[in-house]
Amino acid sequence: METHLSYNDLIAMEKRLRGNLINSAGGFKSVCLIGTIDKAGQTNLAIFSSIVHLGASPPLIAFIVRPDSVERNTLDNILETGYYTINHLNESIYVKGHQTSARYPKEISEFDAVSLTTVYKDEFLAPYVKESNIQLGIKFKERTDLTINGTILIIGQIEHIYFPKECLCEDSFLDLEKANSITCSGLDSYHKTMRLERLSYAKVNKEIEIIKIKYIE
Repeated sequence: METHLSYNDLIAMEKRLRGNLINSAGGFKSVCLIGTIDKAGQTNLAIFSSIVHLGASPPLIAFIVRPDSVERNTLDNILETGYYTINHLNESIYVKGHQTSARYPKEISEFDAVSLTTVYKDEFLAPYVKESNIQLGIKFKERTDLTINGTILIIGQIEHIYFPKECLCEDSFLDLEKANSITCSGLDSYHKTMRLERLSYAKVNKEIEIIKIKYIE
């Protein structure tokens, strides 16, 4: 039996229940850990599930920060230094990653609090998560304040990508499943993935074909 909820029904719901419903209704999402550091050397690590691809030329990626009516260490550090990292979650670290959503005081690094390891590469300012299999080094490019709900869109340019060599295909497709990256739904449900197929570029009057995955030797 189908259930229907109108806008008025949603607004009438208790806040946390509405949040659970709307967050999960949007579908499966990319979930990553964002690593930052301030000018004094204090590191921060926080989980985000609002990360989206914006374009490849230039290589841009974005995420949403909740309203800055309270202290937001990730946002503050990015605006202060101009750099941050995006680190994929995997099966071995998702519980620790989830714990980074707790509100630790600024002087306590989530890296230390949840026992994840900072690693610095190629003189990049911000820390990566050593236990993450896919790591992106990002340079801050643009902030857009969304007046509709007070959230903030942060856009960055990908400066570095690190991943297991065996996960790269001949056509430069990066096999996230082989890298053990996971996804999430809602705010607290984590999922492994199982690929159905890769499909050919869609064109009018041409049948879709299955792409055979070939990895770089």
